[in-house]
Amino acid sequence: MKQILSGNEAIFRGAIRAGATYFAGYPISPTSEILQQAALYSEEESRFRFLQAEDEIAAAIATISASLAGVKSFTATSGPGFTLMQEALGWGHVVEAPCVFVNSMRVGPSTGMPTQPAQSDLLQVKGGSAGDYYPIAFYPNSVEESFRLTVTAFNAAEESLSPIILLADAFLSHLYEIVDLDVIETEVIPRTKESLGRGRRLFTGTAHDKSGNVKTSDPANYREWLRELKERHFRVAEKYPLYEYLPCKNSETLLIVFGITSRIVSPLKERFSVFRPIRIYPVLEREMKEVAASYRHIIVVEGNDGQYASWTEWAIGRKVLKVPCLGGGFKFQWIQSQIEERLKEER
Repeated sequence: MKQILSGNEAIFRGAIRAGATYFAGYPISPTSEILQQAALYSEEESRFRFLQAEDEIAAAIATISASLAGVKSFTATSGPGFTLMQEALGWGHVVEAPCVFVNSMRVGPSTGMPTQPAQSDLLQVKGGSAGDYYPIAFYPNSVEESFRLTVTAFNAAEESLSPIILLADAFLSHLYEIVDLDVIETEVIPRTKESLGRGRRLFTGTAHDKSGNVKTSDPANYREWLRELKERHFRVAEKYPLYEYLPCKNSETLLIVFGITSRIVSPLKERFSVFRPIRIYPVLEREMKEVAASYRHIIVVEGNDGQYASWTEWAIGRKVLKVPCLGGGFKFQWIQSQIEERLKEER
């Protein structure tokens, strides 16, 4: 049945389709609607558990703990809350807990501009917690894709045994579109990890062996654990080389855009080629390099001060032009003028 749904509603529906039965969160714009839906759904469905935690730290720990207890779990927040969740995310990687963290971005740092969209938490996705770990993150650009990629995020979580990040932004969370979720076919990967109380009983953030025994003075054990973790995460990421490429005949310029920004610049596809990364991390190094090789100019348009542009330069081995959209309120005419200005400077 066709319905008018928001991005936040689609994310929640995707979590339910994926088999989630636990949500923990703390109210924060622009994801409070996900928390509200979880609260209401828990009253209708006895199998679904809901916790409004005292803060984002508790919500993150509860989400990971619920996963260790054997259920598919998720939480939703925005930049300031995502910051508070970073230590718990690191723990989630160490104890290998499959779960999903939704981060709908707004202008920061700190409280910032709560009602304005941003795309500025990318570096936090990559390394917000301490030490070496290998996160996987997806970023949709429509209501339907928000639904699909939520299911994908839960599947990747089960395969990688780790917290997966689903990114959105204030515009996408509150974007309404007509969708028919009933006709969307999705693969759902079931839980395979043994729950707390079966098999291994100790789940610690301290370095440990496969039985959970603490190993704080054993470099060889740590290296072997990290190697296995890295190989598994990158193997799972390679399963999802998700992107959209819209070539424009005779164009010398490639625009790299993602999330809601890709929707805003869509009228420019008649003049420029467009590459949209959907698996936002790990970076689509091979795919981006192959596509970018045909273009004289590469322009990254993003809602931050060059975070993805820096990854792009690393991936393709050349300098790119940057259009940072700062302070929210992304406007097509302004973005278009900035692209023209960058190209003019290159002539």
